[in-house]
Amino acid sequence: MSSLKKIAIVMGGESAEKVVSLKSGAVVAKHLDRSLYVPYPIMIDGKSWTYDHNGEKVEVNKNDFSLEIEGDKINFDGVFVAIHGTPGEDGKLQGYLDLLKIPYSTAGQLPLALTFDKAKCNALLKQYGVVSAKTLIFKKGEHWDADKIVEELGLPVFVKPNQAGSSFGVSKVKAKEELAKAIDEAFLHDAQVNIDEFIEGTEVTCGVHNLFGEIETLPITEIVAEGEFFDYTAKYEGKSQEITPARISDEEALKVSQITQEVFYLLNLDGVSRVDFIIKKGQPYLIEVNTVPGLSEASLIPQQAAEIGMDLKTLFNAWVGHMLK
Repeated sequence: MSSLKKIAIVMGGESAEKVVSLKSGAVVAKHLDRSLYVPYPIMIDGKSWTYDHNGEKVEVNKNDFSLEIEGDKINFDGVFVAIHGTPGEDGKLQGYLDLLKIPYSTAGQLPLALTFDKAKCNALLKQYGVVSAKTLIFKKGEHWDADKIVEELGLPVFVKPNQAGSSFGVSKVKAKEELAKAIDEAFLHDAQVNIDEFIEGTEVTCGVHNLFGEIETLPITEIVAEGEFFDYTAKYEGKSQEITPARISDEEALKVSQITQEVFYLLNLDGVSRVDFIIKKGQPYLIEVNTVPGLSEASLIPQQAAEIGMDLKTLFNAWVGHMLK
């Protein structure tokens, strides 16, 4: 019997981030060490959970998360989660896998549910001294007043869905008259919209992990978007400069690294995450926490790992090894 560990790589999902997830999952499958692991890319698309076996779609048995291929039952030793958005980044998949006692590559159900709710996550972290922008929250159907928003937050502001990633539905609003269109756009992606005050500064992001036991940060990346902000086009279509290490002072880099490690610890995260900030006058302002960061060749975690000489095979071997401990 083979001693190779069977690893399901789940990708796809039910959100606008599906296309990014497919790229991440493909990179994990490509670079996972075949001398240690057998990867099984699993596509999740609504109720359809399938594995492509020689061009034939094999349905996953959701009773125990297994496959049956040519009469053989495949039980997985672990699950690498490469789904951005629901159900892989909001804790739903993790709760299901917990019931089946199958290890997975992310933090648990509660931390993911919390970090997926950006407003609640940032509000909680503020209680521990983590600074973030002032935010107003509106739910679908709720009345909002443009004059009061501008009075409270000034202009410009960022309008964003509370539970969506890859900057889908995010708008930078410079004029009061633009608020209605931006809010409507954000509501297409979620039933709650956050309006954040604009913090002008240097945007950076910092990878963080506990793959070797201790919480460690990766080199910080500075993001210079060609457009108004780091949107989907900037992230995945090369419309930004991503500079690693970031062009910030040693003192600022230390602050970002320390806050990133604190966030990882306070939220009880696991595996590899990424924390985004704006630095204004030496003070890092938290933007959001990414618990299932992008892993395509264009993504930030692979870039940061490469800066310290860690190739993708080494990264994923360490990640899956940590998951299976």
